Amino acid sequence: MPAFLWARQMGSAVIDEAQKEPSVFEKIKYAWDSGELSLSILLGSSQVLLLKRIRESLAGRIRLYELYPLMLCELLTQGMEVLPEMPRLLSGLTERGALADLFSTEPPRLLSQENGPKMEQATYSIQWGGMPALLPLSDADRRKWLKDYEFTYLERDLSDLARLNDLMPFKKFQTAAAHRSGQLLNYSELARDTGLSVDTARRYLRYLELSYQVLLLQPWRTNPVASVVKTPKLYWLDTGMLRCMTGQWEGVSGALFETWVVSEIWKWIRTTSSLCEMYFYRSHSGVETDLVLKTPRGILGLEIKMRSEVARKDFSSLRKLAALYGEAWLGGVVVNHNGKVSFLSEPNIWTVPAHRLLS
Repeated sequence: MPAFLWARQMGSAVIDEAQKEPSVFEKIKYAWDSGELSLSILLGSSQVLLLKRIRESLAGRIRLYELYPLMLCELLTQGMEVLPEMPRLLSGLTERGALADLFSTEPPRLLSQENGPKMEQATYSIQWGGMPALLPLSDADRRKWLKDYEFTYLERDLSDLARLNDLMPFKKFQTAAAHRSGQLLNYSELARDTGLSVDTARRYLRYLELSYQVLLLQPWRTNPVASVVKTPKLYWLDTGMLRCMTGQWEGVSGALFETWVVSEIWKWIRTTSSLCEMYFYRSHSGVETDLVLKTPRGILGLEIKMRSEVARKDFSSLRKLAALYGEAWLGGVVVNHNGKVSFLSEPNIWTVPAHRLLS
């Protein structure tokens, strides 16, 4: 179809996998610039190719939206006629920055009719992730769907993008990366264990990052400590895919729970376009904090613990981090499994169950 006929014959449309037909971008550009077209929605599972086409043809004419697997708050509102409310407590942390005001008004525990659904969906989210297609399936069919997705997307589509003749090294690399979720990223070790060069390992991981499979969480560097770890941490963004890649279908390890919490907060920040930046903190002297949220109001620290009962050692790093930042410190949260909302210690450190923070 000639470009000058696009607006009249096609008009406003939703075009899936748009990156596979390069001529579409020029035709939409022509129709837009001529004032004949007001809206087109372009979808694509390959961020790398889609963004390349957009930058070449539609720069300055588009708005970009990232679609992640469903968050816990979205799972809780499935089937409802209203849009999901983003996590209220998480919004309060980043927007208000007043933990005492926020948490002191919260009931320590919720009634079973309110707490039960949150716990149930949190358990589902940790087990299966947030792929919408899994919701109506049985457990056996969910495993099959995830394995098929691994083959059709992670192996076929991404390998086509990387122009691989042999899938096995790429598949081995993905599995090795999945087993390292929640760990400091060591390219040399990852390359050695998968029989690849360091440059190839970096390239493969970049493809996984651009396709929304993994998150490379950067270390917090703007701090008063000169000697800090500068290596990012690797997290898989969907726990269902993480289980599929590692074959660990049963149980919830500390690394898996941490991966789930980190990925949920990351998805929330990106989806809401929150004025919040997310890091981790680790110094060579041993001070370590799982998450540091930089907000316009100051710094928040989060520790993620799988257990339901919080010990003093679980928030000792938050106290040390607070001492480093003084007036910039807004407070700390120990995100735990089950448990209750309660005050732990000065300076403004609280504990809150993950299913309440994220729903």
